Amino acid sequence: MPTKTEVERKYEVPVDFAVPDLTGLRGVTVVDEPVEHRLDAIYYDTPGLRLAAHGVTLRRRSGGHDAGWHLKRPVRNGDRTETQVPLDGHAGEIPPAVLDEVRALSRGEPLAPVARVRTRRLERPLRAADGTVFALLADDVVSSETMGEQALVQQWRELEVELVDGPRRVLDAVDEVLRAAGARPARVASKLARALADRYPDGRRRSGNDQVLNAYLGKQRDAIVSNDPGVRRGDPDAVHAMRVATRRLRGTLRTFRPLLDADRAEPLREELKWLGQVLGEVRDGDVMAVRLDRAVRAEPVELVVGPVVAHIHGRLASRTAEARVRLIEALDSPRYAALLNALDDVVAAEPRVPATGKRLRRFARKALRRADERLDRAVGGGRNDAAGDGRNDAHLHDARKAYKRARYAAEAIAPLAGKPARRLTKRLTALQDVLGAHQDTITTGELLREYGMRAHLDGANAFTYGLLHARQHDADLRRLERLCEVRRRAGEPKVRRWLKA
Repeated sequence: MPTKTEVERKYEVPVDFAVPDLTGLRGVTVVDEPVEHRLDAIYYDTPGLRLAAHGVTLRRRSGGHDAGWHLKRPVRNGDRTETQVPLDGHAGEIPPAVLDEVRALSRGEPLAPVARVRTRRLERPLRAADGTVFALLADDVVSSETMGEQALVQQWRELEVELVDGPRRVLDAVDEVLRAAGARPARVASKLARALADRYPDGRRRSGNDQVLNAYLGKQRDAIVSNDPGVRRGDPDAVHAMRVATRRLRGTLRTFRPLLDADRAEPLREELKWLGQVLGEVRDGDVMAVRLDRAVRAEPVELVVGPVVAHIHGRLASRTAEARVRLIEALDSPRYAALLNALDDVVAAEPRVPATGKRLRRFARKALRRADERLDRAVGGGRNDAAGDGRNDAHLHDARKAYKRARYAAEAIAPLAGKPARRLTKRLTALQDVLGAHQDTITTGELLREYGMRAHLDGANAFTYGLLHARQHDADLRRLERLCEVRRRAGEPKVRRWLKA
């Protein structure tokens, strides 16, 4: 489905508003004569307006040059992405591909018409000297009617200026002229919001120091929801991003659990663990395929005995394909919908006790101390023998997870602490990366041993698998030699002092 980023400004104007001359603005040399379009749009949402609550609109529109199903989602700075599907074959029902894009929002609830919006549009292209369309000015006279027990009928006029192939400064220049002529920036972002009036969900988020934790949880919730369509399409980056969001949520709920409603937070942590596991099965397969492919290709040809790459890819592809089926089944399950609903409840809930900056720092400090203790235990209490025989790999893995939680805690309270929190986050990331690479080596080694044994039992030459295993081990020892230094930098008093403030 084609998707584009929509960059536009909307304005409220009186019915008798006279559109000013826009020629000569930032390279605009010609404003074409207006072309009239008659647009008829039906907007769809759940009974509780779940899509609208996230700033998402879904409509079926006829008329104009882009008739079809339009799905709009907010991105940043007021911009939106717009995904379009032609009406062909989908005149009366929402296309399955579009439904997949909003499943994390609809969560099994039916999508039905909530408003009808008819527009008489006069569209004027704003062109540069060479004919390039910098922007489109849409002068809309709108009538709307809501669906339901009580229909609300409204009429209004508005202007939209959408960037096409021009620089953003064109919008700024047009904005200045329109405001001077009496236009006002629109109070709402869409025609649907205007049509629904008081029924439209208030998407504004609470602010203040005591809402920092909720804001961080909400950001991770939004990451899960926004990456859901990409995960369904098989995008590896979306799988990774959703998995990271689940980890951040689990870690944050654990670190700050004394501040949260345990009856909500603890069951949610278990459900996030489940989601993270089904995501991890796919993600680990994708990462392992790339990792082993690079490892084999780095070897001289004469040391690669047999179709090693083909065998590795064949086995991993089969395993990952099965994991992908399980992942999609999980995303389509009532359990996943219930998880998202529970997450909404936790994000919206007031902390059990005020989440003051002092309390947040104290819990972050405790998380960091626990991580330090786990690393001490992993290397036998010493700070210089991580690459030696004294380390405990299981404890190193525990330390890695603990440092992740500490890092997520620092991220969560960064809006309060600013640069010191960001610096600690950076140092902890470096430490976590070394520990993570070590764990990846262990996993890779186990897989290479398994594949080597299979090759041997099948009568094939397992030399290359053993060689790759040794290479991984040697590279890991060199990485672990860095552990002392990255740990020292993460533990510097100047990096942690702010936690005691």
